[in-house]
This record gives sequence, structure tokens and C-alpha cells, in this order.
Amino acid sequence: MSAAPGRDPRLAAIRGFYAVLDRDDRALAEVLVSPRGAGARVLQVRLKPATTREILTAARMAREITRHHGALLVVNDRVDLAIAVEADAVHLGQTDLPVAEARALLARAGLPALIGLSTHDLDQVRAACAAGADYLGFGPVSPTRTKENPDKVTGIQGLASACAAAGTTPVVAIGGLAVADGPSLRAAGAAAACAISAVNGAADVAAAGRELGAPWYVPSDPL
Repeated sequence: MSAAPGRDPRLAAIRGFYAVLDRDDRALAEVLVSPRGAGARVLQVRLKPATTREILTAARMAREITRHHGALLVVNDRVDLAIAVEADAVHLGQTDLPVAEARALLARAGLPALIGLSTHDLDQVRAACAAGADYLGFGPVSPTRTKENPDKVTGIQGLASACAAAGTTPVVAIGGLAVADGPSLRAAGAAAACAISAVNGAADVAAAGRELGAPWYVPSDPL
């Protein structure tokens, strides 16, 4: 899939299975992004709870592995740590730094990183696009246990509405997803899907990641 004119070519990697490293585990990071494993083209470092030093250690390890496999590295929440490890992107939440301020810090550091933003309703989707976020997370699509205080469940129809509102901005479906949900998420317009528990907790992590991302890569896909 080639990038549209004026679109950052790195956004083409946000497709299919979007992986999250939720612990400092080199073997897990390797299987998530290895072409012989789950084959994710994006790996986000998201350790909660964790100290700054613990996140930095995991992010440095993930930076090494993603570079080896040609995958994008995303650091969750922390612009400073994204800069420290020369990440390809930082993913922000609604209570983190605004996109404009994060962009200014990245520019000052000479790091042209992408910025992702978590959204939970259509107003937030529209605001994120207007603020210049490069891609969006949207959900929770289904009930989730990953967050202590999750936002209201959006359902597949809510995801479809968010993707329509986002236009050309890629949307990553998140929250309570199962590996078998890929076809319905792709049909709703999502560019990618993130299922932390269903993949990282699976008996076969590689197979779970491949199953989740497979609907975006069928042979007849015109994209």
C-alpha cells in the first residue's frame, strides 16, 4: 500500500495488527514484530504501572528490535522518553500533552515523530483531527479489563462512525478486542486493531497476532 500524496509514508505501517509491549520482555517484543512471528509493523511500549527508568529500559530494548525488523516504535504518553530513544511516534491520551505542544517538543529535539491520540467519542475524534494528530486510537470497542476506569463502550457502529469522521486519518480500534474480531473491525473502516490481552496473553502469541491482522492482508485486497 503506497502513501497518498502529502501523507507521511510511515503511516502505511499502521495497518492490520498494532502490537503493544506491556512488559519488559525481550522475547515477547521479538515475537510481536518478527515476520516469522506475529508480524506487527508497529510496536507501542505501554508499561503500567512502571517507573520512568523501567519504561526507558523497555523502550531502548524495543527500539533495537523494531529497527532490526523494520517496524515502527511508539512510546505511550511520554514525549521525553520518545525523544530519548528516538522513537518513530508517541501516543498520547486525552489528559496528556496537547498535540501542538508535543509537536513543538519533538521539533525542538529534531525528532520528526508521528503523534497518535486516543479518542473515545466523535467529538474527540473531530478535535484530534483538527489538532493535527497523525493517527487515532478509538475505543473501547468492547468491554475491557486493561484499564481500571475504562471509557464508555463504543461498539462496532461507534467505531464505524469514528472512522467516517476521521476521514483519511488512520484509526486503530482498541479495547476489549478478540483475535477473531478482525473482519468486523476492518469492515467498519479501522486501519488497524490493537488487542493487548487477547494477543499477549495467548498460548501462541504469534498465531494470535497473525489472526487479528489477517483481514487487512487478503490476496484480493486492492489497498
